[in-house]
Amino acid sequence: MENLEIKEKNGIQFKPEVSLNANTGLCEISGESYLEEATQFYKPIAGWVIEFIKTKKPIKFDFKLSYVNTSSSKHILYILRLLKEYQDNEGEVEANWYVESGDTDTEEDVEDYMIITGLKINIVKI
Repeated sequence: MENLEIKEKNGIQFKPEVSLNANTGLCEISGESYLEEATQFYKPIAGWVIEFIKTKKPIKFDFKLSYVNTSSSKHILYILRLLKEYQDNEGEVEANWYVESGDTDTEEDVEDYMIITGLKINIVKI
């Protein structure tokens, strides 16, 4: 299994950076996710998570997203559901969402994600 890296390209705004490490299980999605083609963007990420879960290694997922549009949110929810399913099958999962102090909108969104998926997400204020 290989790492998955998606870096910001010049001129493309609102596309998050992604770093998924197959050796350590450390995963991060950061930036803003304001994508028209969210399915195309998130499909390989979800596929990577599905394959990683098969390794039975611990996974730590850090979300550092300051904005997520509706179409991106559906894919984030799918990834969170995959993590919850892995956890329910005795996989070791840590999920963290980094939120700027005072950003109550994002904090409320993360709380909604927790309610919908049942996955505990640590809200880290920065």
